[in-house]
Amino acid sequence: MPQRILITGTAGFIGFHLAKLLISEGFHVHGYDGMTDYYDVNLKRKRHATLLQHPNFAATEAMLEDQKSFDDVADRFRPDVIVHLAAQAGVRYSLENPRAYLDSNVIGTFNVMEAARRLEVQHLLMASTSSVYGANTEMPFTEGEKADTQLTIYAATKKANESMAHAYAHLWNLPTTMFRFFTVYGTWGRPDLALYKFVDAILKDRPIDIYNNGDMYRDFTYVDDLVRGIRLLIDAVPHRPNKPEDIEPGDSLSPVAPFRIVNIGNSDKVRLLDFIDAIEECLGKKAIRNYMPMQMGDVPATWADASLLQRLTGFKPETHFKDGIAQFVAWFRDYYRI
Repeated sequence: MPQRILITGTAGFIGFHLAKLLISEGFHVHGYDGMTDYYDVNLKRKRHATLLQHPNFAATEAMLEDQKSFDDVADRFRPDVIVHLAAQAGVRYSLENPRAYLDSNVIGTFNVMEAARRLEVQHLLMASTSSVYGANTEMPFTEGEKADTQLTIYAATKKANESMAHAYAHLWNLPTTMFRFFTVYGTWGRPDLALYKFVDAILKDRPIDIYNNGDMYRDFTYVDDLVRGIRLLIDAVPHRPNKPEDIEPGDSLSPVAPFRIVNIGNSDKVRLLDFIDAIEECLGKKAIRNYMPMQMGDVPATWADASLLQRLTGFKPETHFKDGIAQFVAWFRDYYRI
């Protein structure tokens, strides 16, 4: 069983929760984070400060694009497993600053893969996104369906990561799992995510922008469910099949590499307006609603088929969105002393 896990993006929303879970289970975790100012750095520092209270956690602040820095950390720590979560996030920001996505998501990911190859880690796990399904309309989305119609540079860089990772898995026999996230929300969340923005605006009597006039559906996945799925996938190491017919139906395992793609979602699509209704109910306050047309690069719906995750791990995310919203609001009020 792996004991030493290197996680990129531990000052980020998901990386923080994953590191907290792993150190609670006795793993030694080294975090690596660039502390970029895409959003409030103080929030990132408080996440790291929380993790640093545990003796099994240490961290390095540096950019992924700095290959020497990442190599030095990896060589010193000698991880059994690398979980690569760091990325330039945000679908909408990719319209404004696409180069940031190439630097972080392509060059940075290449540096992680190179270190994993050189150190011959037991398992490399890397974050992708439901955005790679792009213009696909057949739902729920399954890992085996073709995903060639990305609608933003963010999604395109993540699809590039999947292709790069498959090549490395094939060439170097590097066991690799890519997981596609579906609309993650929860405590310690990012300020650019819908739930955070909606709660903040409603409490401050500011209007909320609702795109496509609210005719949107998302597979909202609570962050604790997400990181539990990642934790269990660490142990589900893919192996190169001897022959294609050895692959079970519904498994995304590559026929030519120890490589697999796994959806992590609630397997349920929720109407955005129902999500907003639940926020209002939890806050005891109505939103000022500003209905808007669909934003460029956005999609009307996402919905995961997460049956492969359940088959591999025995785990099924199922936190109800109303429960997840209540937990976030409680954290938000405590964090900002509201």
